[in-house]
Amino acid sequence: MRGRSTRLIIALDTKDTAQAVNWRQATAAHAGAVKLGLEFTYASGLEAVRAVAGDSPLFLDLKLHDIPNTVASAIGSLAGVRPAMLTIHASGGRAMIAAARAAVDATFPAQARPLLLGVTVLTSMDEAGLHEIGVPGSVEAQVIRLGRLAMEAGADGLVCSPHEITPLRQALGDDPVLVVPGIRPAGSAAGDQKRIMTPAQARAAGADWIVVGRPITRAADPAAAAAAIAAELAA
Repeated sequence: MRGRSTRLIIALDTKDTAQAVNWRQATAAHAGAVKLGLEFTYASGLEAVRAVAGDSPLFLDLKLHDIPNTVASAIGSLAGVRPAMLTIHASGGRAMIAAARAAVDATFPAQARPLLLGVTVLTSMDEAGLHEIGVPGSVEAQVIRLGRLAMEAGADGLVCSPHEITPLRQALGDDPVLVVPGIRPAGSAAGDQKRIMTPAQARAAGADWIVVGRPITRAADPAAAAAAIAAELAA
């Protein structure tokens, strides 16, 4: 078992700036970072992203996926946001990932360089969904294929469902930072996630970070929900 602990990222999935700030403030004592993604960024812009994150480390989940030059240019525009982590789609290919790596290194000073994370297969996808878009084989095989490609091309880590934590650790070892959405506390609704685990299961499998949104932000008491998950990770 690896010695690294598993920490909690709160997903602030809303278009409402005030609501996002309220959730961040309510849960800050229990979270290692906050996630802001496409929904909030498209609605409010990058200045609002930075303002909402405040002093919390920011997981900026924009899942960049385009030709290498465009992805590199987009990353170059993020210096003022100061993310702690940012995402690209590993399916963009080796050249795109390498361009993203070069852009991160050129844009951010070494002491403030965000982790570059390759998204493997979205947690809303299952094997049938992969087959519909022309990807043969299993979800696990595709995640390992993309994970290996991303790490070889310069990523710091990967975003994967909890079901692929163990196969990725077996294939790639301890080096990749694994950020894991698709986490649902026992008894929570799965929502649109297909491949899920509880926080304790993800920790036992070897996740570095878990991402939890609705089970916390839609709870009657978000602070208590976040505290319960943090306690489960620390148990």
